[in-house]
Amino acid sequence: MSKNIRVIPRLDIKGPNLVKGIHLEGLRVLGKPEDFARFYYEQGADELIYIDVVASLYNRNSLHEMITKTAREIFIPLTVGGGLRTIEDIRSVLRAGADKVSLNTAAIRNPDFIHTASRIFGSSTIVVTIEAIKQPDGKYLAYIDNGREHTGVEVFSWAKQVEQLGAGEILLTSVDRDGTGMGYDMDLIKTVAEVVSIPVIASGGPGRLEDIKKIVVEGSADAIAIASLLHYDVIKNHQLDLDSFIEGNVEFLRSGRAFTKFEPLSLPCIKEYLIHQGVLCRPHNEHKVHV
Repeated sequence: MSKNIRVIPRLDIKGPNLVKGIHLEGLRVLGKPEDFARFYYEQGADELIYIDVVASLYNRNSLHEMITKTAREIFIPLTVGGGLRTIEDIRSVLRAGADKVSLNTAAIRNPDFIHTASRIFGSSTIVVTIEAIKQPDGKYLAYIDNGREHTGVEVFSWAKQVEQLGAGEILLTSVDRDGTGMGYDMDLIKTVAEVVSIPVIASGGPGRLEDIKKIVVEGSADAIAIASLLHYDVIKNHQLDLDSFIEGNVEFLRSGRAFTKFEPLSLPCIKEYLIHQGVLCRPHNEHKVHV
């Protein structure tokens, strides 16, 4: 394998909190996004993804203050998504400190938005998120509003159109697998990776190291977005101040029931495993932490 695989923590955010659910629903509060972001940076994350999971409901992205604070403390690319509907929305989060933006709802409702945004900000700045759900007939359809709203748009043709319109990357999420620990949807990700030439970031479903290796070796993913595996490792194996949470069911976290479907893994563990398996990726200790 000749390409360098990126390992990217994905942080889904609701209000001031990092949250995680199953199938993008049933969100539970896990902690403060800034704390997790700093920890992942120090552990060797290649990039970070922030998604405001309720932004489309309220027609706004409310992460500006969080983006600015994060950008002061981490020095790797930060992608921000959720509720970005206009060129000014994109400009605003980039000014706040984001390096890339992720578009979904606005892109599907107005595909030319992708073309306009990539022309103004450059293709490398524009990531299109595709939230895919497999239908009973085997087709994959794209959804919006954090997997809540049906669009009728077929995923593979949409992926090709996204590339033609100028997007620089695709963040491909299997809603069916999200938060389940059942492994990535190989058919979904491999097919999209084969029909486009831009990088595909696989998201949704890893439960163990073998899932990660399989999706980059057999599924041809260019990068892997990981949430539950990393978040639960932090909660289980590192000190967190659960009493400082503003809201949420922290008793669920204390109980340990959050960890039963996953093999909690750290970023260094994932990268060392991939390297030993012959997968190229940046070693976790390659960059120095800014002090």
